[in-house]
Amino acid sequence: MSEQLQFEGHQPSDPVSLVVRRRIRPGQEATYEALLAEANALLARLPGHRGTGVIRPAPGEQEYTLLARFDSLTSAAAWELSPERAAWLDRIAPLVDEHVSFEKQPGLDFWFTPPAAATLRQPPRWKMALLTLAALYPVSVSTSWLFGEALKPWLGHLVMPIRAIPQMIVVVLLMTYLVMPAVTRWATPWLRGEK
Repeated sequence: MSEQLQFEGHQPSDPVSLVVRRRIRPGQEATYEALLAEANALLARLPGHRGTGVIRPAPGEQEYTLLARFDSLTSAAAWELSPERAAWLDRIAPLVDEHVSFEKQPGLDFWFTPPAAATLRQPPRWKMALLTLAALYPVSVSTSWLFGEALKPWLGHLVMPIRAIPQMIVVVLLMTYLVMPAVTRWATPWLRGEK
């Protein structure tokens, strides 16, 4: 099965999460774990990479899930087409019993584990809501001040629904590309229940 990333219906600047599931041959787990560490190191050096997660198999099972988040389809494609990834895939080929699936989850799903991936553990909704509120509050207050006071001479004559459009654009862009990637990276242990 091909693991080629498709761009159908999405812009190259859209954020994306790549979710790859593989069944590892019995007895090859330690070697695969070492190669996973190498893949994580390769991904960490890639511009546009926003984090990696590994979901290890339950006892008695062999399926590993690798989740890699990117700030854009273009960044994901750079990894997809890289010689480093091709060499890494060649190295894991003898360890893989079966390639289960390769998916992309586009859009804002990269903030949290995509809910469409049933085997991936998603943080509790209350934690996602609390973290989003904690991140959104300072952004919202700051942009409200900026658009309500600092930019009032230029925007004050506009009716509120029109004046709110540029403010919402700034909020969404800040949350998507700056605030939430940083906050979720920082809060990962808490989201996963490790703290």
